[in-house]
Amino acid sequence: MKTVRTISDLRAEVAQWRAGGDTIALVPTMGALHAGHIALVAAALALADRAVVSIFVNPTQFAPHEDLARYPRDEAGDLAKLAGAGAHLIWVPTVADIYPDGFATRLEVGGAALPLEGAFRPHHFGGVATVVCKLLMAAMPDLALFGEKDFQQLAVIRQMARDLVLPVAIRGVPTVREHDGLALSSRNAYLTENERYIAPMLYKAISDVARGRDPRDAAGALLAAGFAKVDYIEARDAETLAPFVPGSGRPGRVLAAAWLGKTRLIDNVAC
Repeated sequence: MKTVRTISDLRAEVAQWRAGGDTIALVPTMGALHAGHIALVAAALALADRAVVSIFVNPTQFAPHEDLARYPRDEAGDLAKLAGAGAHLIWVPTVADIYPDGFATRLEVGGAALPLEGAFRPHHFGGVATVVCKLLMAAMPDLALFGEKDFQQLAVIRQMARDLVLPVAIRGVPTVREHDGLALSSRNAYLTENERYIAPMLYKAISDVARGRDPRDAAGALLAAGFAKVDYIEARDAETLAPFVPGSGRPGRVLAAAWLGKTRLIDNVAC
């Protein structure tokens, strides 16, 4: 495993692999890696000859009041995990490398980016789309892998790649969960012991909605269990994120976001 920090060094490594006929998969991450990220690396290794993992906490997807400053960071631990996972190349760019002086371009996203997270965090997906586009253009992989845990993000990235005709296949990888159903997330580190005990109720709530429970009843159950606020719990079309129409034959997804103490948790399941 090799670690590089500049776009030029990344491209030099990729060019050598291309010359040898290798296929390349990119796994973009923000670090603070857990078993869900390692599952992405495993999928990358199964689908391509070479696996590149990027570690970059993207400032443009955080609003000023959000948790950019305290977002967990552990580069040494991340590199050790990736070495054990068999990744070939780790790219750890700086903010100055991704957003150099004079950088003045930002993607504007609509469609799948507008509801749910887009309504509560209107700045977010423009920052996500911009940085992911730049990561893809820097690495030029054959495919890129993203976790289904951030399902709306996956839909937005698929839409972006399709709309901009990017020559990269976007693949989703199923959510990895704890034994009690809690979706793995770097932000789980924020939870207190009592909050961690309550947190799996979010998975139960969305699973109940997927089986037909009224989302309002499920939201009430979350509040009764100790959640401070439910931003949304809704069934949506799994491809467009338009409101889900039962019986339409279209794939559906129940998505939710809720606050537990000072931590905002998101999750989703198929319906």
